[in-house]
Amino acid sequence: MGTDVLLLVSLMSMAGALMGAVTGLVPGIHVNTLAALMLVSYPSVSSFVSGFAEPETVPILVSACIVSASVVHSFLDFIPSVFIGAPDPDEALTMLPGHRLLMEGRGMEAVRAAAVGSAVGSFSAVILSVPVQYIMLKGAAAIMDDLTLAVVVFVSAVVIFSAKGFRGRLLAAVLFAASGIMGLVCAIPEMPSSGIFGEGTLLFPLLTGLFGVPPLLASARSGSFPEQRDRPKSPVGPLPGLKGVLTGCIAGWFPGITATAGAALSAGVSREDSPENFISLVASIGTVTSVFSLVTLSVTGSGRSGTSAVVKEIMQGGLEGFCSGGFMLILVAVCLASALGYAMTIAAGRGISKLTMGLDPRKTNMGALILISSLALIMTGTCGLAVLATAALLGLVPQSEGSGRIPLTGCLIVPVIIGALF
Repeated sequence: MGTDVLLLVSLMSMAGALMGAVTGLVPGIHVNTLAALMLVSYPSVSSFVSGFAEPETVPILVSACIVSASVVHSFLDFIPSVFIGAPDPDEALTMLPGHRLLMEGRGMEAVRAAAVGSAVGSFSAVILSVPVQYIMLKGAAAIMDDLTLAVVVFVSAVVIFSAKGFRGRLLAAVLFAASGIMGLVCAIPEMPSSGIFGEGTLLFPLLTGLFGVPPLLASARSGSFPEQRDRPKSPVGPLPGLKGVLTGCIAGWFPGITATAGAALSAGVSREDSPENFISLVASIGTVTSVFSLVTLSVTGSGRSGTSAVVKEIMQGGLEGFCSGGFMLILVAVCLASALGYAMTIAAGRGISKLTMGLDPRKTNMGALILISSLALIMTGTCGLAVLATAALLGLVPQSEGSGRIPLTGCLIVPVIIGALF
């Protein structure tokens, strides 16, 4: 059965990789949405897969598909933030340095840096998965859970006090609190967020307004896109990606600590000397988080991301225990998905980079703003459009003050603190 199962896992991993490529490249469509659809359609999918697999392996195969989609999504979701200005939650902080490189004719360097960071993060996470799983099962998990609130508060302090001077820290605190209030408001279940295709998430217009719209408005004044150059040599080494591994492990373990919050912590304590290094660091954190959520599920039995929660429902405890068969097979799927994700990221980046050559950035960015506004309206209704406009106004503040936008991650961190307290 071993060889047959490995072949089927590989095939399902490739199918998941294609799905993750779609969700990664299309703004506003998160892989969690795909995972939820897979859960709803699981009876039909299970029936189809049962035609060529043993019944006991069906949950593993479907889970391998979902996890692979999540991993590949974490590779490609960087591209819309650079070329379109619609950041995925895990890539919000890379919006400004990525767009800056694009306007310097180095958009592919940004893409390659993100691909390297994601690849380093993914394979490092796979290597660490088994020893971390063992340590957590031996009692470290309970200790880590008790530290959740302290870690989140520490992240908040780093975000605010990493600003320079009293005025800078005061501004950072105001931005952190203001974006946090917006995050809390958007998290209220009663907030209307229904679009044409049903219930959406206000996280898309919130993050896009805070991080995506302001750079587009600024660069809309530029005359033309510079010629995009592509050097086959990677602009970064493995070090930035390796720096992101520890932070990604933390983000993958603690409930509610997103990859963006982890990136804010890293940005505060690790001053990267180039936009390429910072992009690679953040990309690594996002991919490590998607892999380590699987480790967390195998130890605690709880899903701390949308995809891992769906895998929990499908596997029904089949991942729990040290080095279970299902756990190891899904790690194999992660390795294959990572290799495919790297290749897809480079290919997609090249294609989109060529499309930007010769375009007028004023028209392109206005088109992107119209697209973003339309997506917000279609997916989240008029309330989402209002959130987008309000968030964009707040996002313009650090840009006009010449300060960093890391404090705007309060939109994700503050709701976690409030949830932990109450």
